[in-house]
Amino acid sequence: MKKVLLLIILVMAVFISCTHDPEELIAPVVPDTPANDTSAVVFDMTAVPYPLLSTYNFYAGPMADLEPVEGVLPYDVITPLFSDYAHKKRFIWIANGAAAQYVDDMSILDFPDGAVLIKNFYYDNVQPQNDRRIMETRILFKRNGAWEFADYRWNQEQTEAYFDLNGSITPLDWVDELGVTRHVDYRIPAAAECHTCHKISGEDTPIGPKPQNLNRTYDYSSGSSNQLAKWAEMGYLQGGYPGSIATTVRWDDPAETLTDRVRAYVDMNCAHCHGEGRHCDYRPMRFAWHESSDVVNLGVCVPPEDLIDPSYIYIVSAGNTNRSMLYHRLTSTAEDVRMPLLGRTLVHQEAVDLFTEWINALSPPCD
Repeated sequence: MKKVLLLIILVMAVFISCTHDPEELIAPVVPDTPANDTSAVVFDMTAVPYPLLSTYNFYAGPMADLEPVEGVLPYDVITPLFSDYAHKKRFIWIANGAAAQYVDDMSILDFPDGAVLIKNFYYDNVQPQNDRRIMETRILFKRNGAWEFADYRWNQEQTEAYFDLNGSITPLDWVDELGVTRHVDYRIPAAAECHTCHKISGEDTPIGPKPQNLNRTYDYSSGSSNQLAKWAEMGYLQGGYPGSIATTVRWDDPAETLTDRVRAYVDMNCAHCHGEGRHCDYRPMRFAWHESSDVVNLGVCVPPEDLIDPSYIYIVSAGNTNRSMLYHRLTSTAEDVRMPLLGRTLVHQEAVDLFTEWINALSPPCD
C-alpha cells in the first residue's frame, strides 16, 4: 500500500511540473540589439534607388512628420534657393563612418561614397484642408565617385513617396503667411532638368553644401550648434577646416548691405548656371559669392548678348530698372524669359523688391 501511495505522489509531481509555463522556469534571452533596429538607415549601394521612400528608413514614426532617425542629421543653408515659395527640410546621412573633406570656402565639400543629401519640399496651409502637404523628396547620393539623383513623389494621403524621374505638375492652392490664397502649378523635375542645374562640365554635383553656405548656427534637438562643428562631431566632416570662413549672408537680412544681399541671392539662385563649366557659362555674368564683389560680374553696365527687347540696354542699368534685363527676367514667368529658367514658375516678389531697391540705388548711371 505504501508503494502504491508513493507511486501516486511521484506521478502527481511529474504532472504538476509539466504544467508550469516554461518562461517561469527559464529566463528569456533578450538580445542586446533588437532584431528590427528602427534607428538604422537602410541603404544598399547595390540596390538604390529604391521604389519607395519608406524603404530607406530615414524617418521615425509617421513618415510625413519628417522626424529623422538617429544619424540622419538636419541642416540648412544661409540663403536658400527659391522654389515657388515651397518650404524645405534638408538632411544628410553618410554610410560606413566615412566623412566629407573641406576643399575651400566656396566649393562643395568633397563627400565620400555613401553620402546622401535629402531635401523635402512642402507647403503649409494647403487648401481645402488647410494642412501641410509634402510634394516631393529629392535625394542626391554618391556611388562609385559620382552623384546620382532620385526623386520621390508623395501620395495624396502623405503616407508614402514613389520613385519618379519623369517629372510631373501638381496644381495646388495654399494660404501664405500674409493670409493670401495663392496658386501654383508645382513642378517636380525630370532627370534632365536635375542635370541642367546640377552639372559642372557635364558631371552632376550638389549645389548648396559649401562651407560658405553651411557656416551658421542650427537649432538641433540637443541644442544650438554651428553646423560645420556639428558635422565634425557626428563624424560627417573631417576636422582641420579653417576657423575663419568667408561666409555668405542672408538675402533677406536688413542689417546687411543691399549689394551683399543681392550677391547672396544670385549666388544660390543663379550661380549654378552662370559659372565656368555650367549651363550658361557663355554668359558674361559670374554670380558666385566669391566672384561677385566686382559688380561688373553682376552685370552692372554690361550690355546683354541676347536682345530680347531693345529697351533693355544693360543686364543691370544703374538707377533704372526699366532698362535692366536682369530685372525683366526676374519679374517674368514666361518660360523663355524668366530667370532662373528652371525651379520657379512664380515671381519671387520679395526678391524683386530687393533688386528694385538695389538697382535704383546704383550710381552713377551707365550712360
